Amino acid sequence: MPLPSDPLRKLGFLTIGLFDGDSPGQGHESTLEIIGLGERLGFDSAWVRHRHLQYGISSPVAVLAAASQRTSRIELGTAVIPLGWENPLRLAEDLATVDILSGGRLNPGLSVGPPMHYDEVRDALYPDTAEAEDFTYDRMRRLLDFVRGKPATDFSGVKGFEVFSDRVQPHSPGLGRRLWYGGGSLRSARWAGEHGMNFLTSSVVKAEESEDFAEIQLSHIRAFRGSHPDGARARVSQGLVVIPTDSATPEQRAKYEEYALKRTPRTATPQGPARMMFAPDLVGTSEEIAERLYAHAAFREVDEVAFALPFTFDHDDYVQILTDIATGLGPRLGWQAAH
Repeated sequence: MPLPSDPLRKLGFLTIGLFDGDSPGQGHESTLEIIGLGERLGFDSAWVRHRHLQYGISSPVAVLAAASQRTSRIELGTAVIPLGWENPLRLAEDLATVDILSGGRLNPGLSVGPPMHYDEVRDALYPDTAEAEDFTYDRMRRLLDFVRGKPATDFSGVKGFEVFSDRVQPHSPGLGRRLWYGGGSLRSARWAGEHGMNFLTSSVVKAEESEDFAEIQLSHIRAFRGSHPDGARARVSQGLVVIPTDSATPEQRAKYEEYALKRTPRTATPQGPARMMFAPDLVGTSEEIAERLYAHAAFREVDEVAFALPFTFDHDDYVQILTDIATGLGPRLGWQAAH
């Protein structure tokens, strides 16, 4: 089990990419600038959230295609694409295209299940097939097969002047090893491991065997690795909301503390019928946050993280938080900036 003397190997961050509905360009540009800043600060990865019918990134693959042309090194991920909104074959084409354009830096994070608020969106999303759509793990398996190069059809060859392939094109050979499952339950952790995916565990988990967040998350990590062909070497990335205040102004500190305080009550007990548990937001100096992380049982089980930036903050706040993570918190966790 890693101790403070064991270095954090990969440091990433996650942003939601909010925008003004009357002027969406500014918000998208801010997201691209933040990703560029992350590369300059030496972060290993930048991840974007996925939001439909909201004022957040609805097309992360398109945004990351743009980011791939503004950066050269940082890995680019989605956390996560809800596959219920997608056609697996078409998504496989888009993912492979962006992976090729980025030089093999794409890390797609995905999840299954019915789309959020499905009863309200089903007629717009699947007007003719709503009852027939499959939102189970089989939808994910189809995507995995397409990305990993298994045939999508029994037809290939030349027809007239056109040449056809029996598998998704372009094919990006390494992409199949960089697919991540965003899971919050033991079942999803085991499924991801059995199918050779990587595992994203966030600040939200399902209370199944405990009501202690760290214990729950630790059980998911171990269930995933226990089911994965790579065992203890299988990749897991932990995502918690982390807000260092080393260089923050007094006004920023007050804003951050108020934000965390409002969200704290939901961390005390399981929420809703699904019994979801939320991790507390970590606000404080880099030294204080490092101490809290090393006391976190699940953090001690991983060597890569993608810390989540809070919702609704301003661009300058994100610049300060990322800078403090890269220059203060990261080094305290043994991490070394990439060059």
